[in-house]
Amino acid sequence: MKTAILIPCYNESATIKKVVCDFKEAMPHADIYVYDNNSTDGTDVIARDNGAIVRYEYKQGKGNVVRSMFRDIDADCYIMVDGDDTYPAESALEFEKLVLEKNVDMVIGDRLSSTYFEENDRPFHNTGNKMVRWLINLFFSSDLQDIMTGMRAFSFDFVKSFPIISKEFEIETEMSVFALMNNFTIEEIPIEYRDRVEGSESKLNTYRDGYKVIRMIYTLVRDKRPFFFFTTVSLILLIIAGIHFFPILFRFFSSGYVLKIPSLIVISTVVIVATITFFTGVVLHVIKKQNNAQLENHLTLIRLMKKDDD
Repeated sequence: MKTAILIPCYNESATIKKVVCDFKEAMPHADIYVYDNNSTDGTDVIARDNGAIVRYEYKQGKGNVVRSMFRDIDADCYIMVDGDDTYPAESALEFEKLVLEKNVDMVIGDRLSSTYFEENDRPFHNTGNKMVRWLINLFFSSDLQDIMTGMRAFSFDFVKSFPIISKEFEIETEMSVFALMNNFTIEEIPIEYRDRVEGSESKLNTYRDGYKVIRMIYTLVRDKRPFFFFTTVSLILLIIAGIHFFPILFRFFSSGYVLKIPSLIVISTVVIVATITFFTGVVLHVIKKQNNAQLENHLTLIRLMKKDDD
């Protein structure tokens, strides 16, 4: 059974040697891939000199790197970890065991239930992690503890069926929602988190990338739960229409006169839009169910092809 360690990197020369060496020691049987994303500090040279297989992705952004890794590499277990030396390599053995022996599709390294809030000194990052976790659990009826973690393990089925849309750091959110919405098996393991060493800087911009993550959540709710999304919009429109309609109706009952004709025209338009919005959600819900069925067929084909290769 083949295990691949996937390390996306952008200017991680201060830590990449230790990360590669730690994983070589913890998992000597695994292939270690470092995907360099236009680093200018010699990250690729250091990784290669310490035994990693170095490949390149020239489209900037973590999502683009993950897309290339998932397309290029065939393995039975994939363990993805950031190159900043904030995650313990020894935890990867437990990740691997869950994927290979218990057929778990995605193992999540849960920092937030462990040492993250003590180690991380960026308060806005702490708040952002909590908010993203709350939104995902609210909209997708889940109980995940860490959405944005940079250490995960994946099965072959998950990697080869995951259609990556994200280009940057919102990739973690997209992974979590894809697993939740398509009945993949998820396990979370609390892991120790340590802050970056001196000289190593985070590439995550709190406000810019936070906005992108929130926008991704909005898009995922719309696309993955269309009936819920469009029904909610329709209900809001009907409530707005009702607030303005009932005073006119009550005035008609008391006086016998229909007042505010222009308002009634606008209210009627809003009701028509709400009706169209509702049925849009119904149609998209049916299409989504058909896509889910196609994904199941796709997974069956993936397994058949893998057996033929073996």
